[in-house]
Amino acid sequence: MDVVLREVHDSDLPVFFRQMNDPEALRMAAFTAEDPADRAAFDDRWERIRASDAVTRTVLADGDVVGSAAVYGEPGEREVTYWVDRAYWGRGVATAALRALLAEVPERPLYARAAADNTGSRRVLEKCGFRETARATGYAPARGEAIDEVVLTLPG
Repeated sequence: MDVVLREVHDSDLPVFFRQMNDPEALRMAAFTAEDPADRAAFDDRWERIRASDAVTRTVLADGDVVGSAAVYGEPGEREVTYWVDRAYWGRGVATAALRALLAEVPERPLYARAAADNTGSRRVLEKCGFRETARATGYAPARGEAIDEVVLTLPG
């Protein structure tokens, strides 16, 4: 499967909105928008993201929009995030997308966070060189409760 990144287009946003409302994906990601079904809030968030200095990309697999990947935050505290359509889980798409993003954004260190029980996301991050550096507990809107979270670091 050919996985590439490109700039986010307006036409990608409806696809992202649909992907980010998959109940199983929401539960796995855990740390999501308070109300993922609020389209106005989704649009406002993406408008802010695209106007910021975040590096935000659309993930394409064999030419199809299958997710997004980004680096955001203040220098020295920047984090990676990614979302891949559940239909593509377990096929190496997230790992390939994150590797491409890391090649595009050379600054280090970079950080990532994942629900402690999200073994798939943790595995993607570890394959790309991130290592667990801390644990925390945080409120996960998609689960409606506080859960354990893993903080991972990609050193310089």
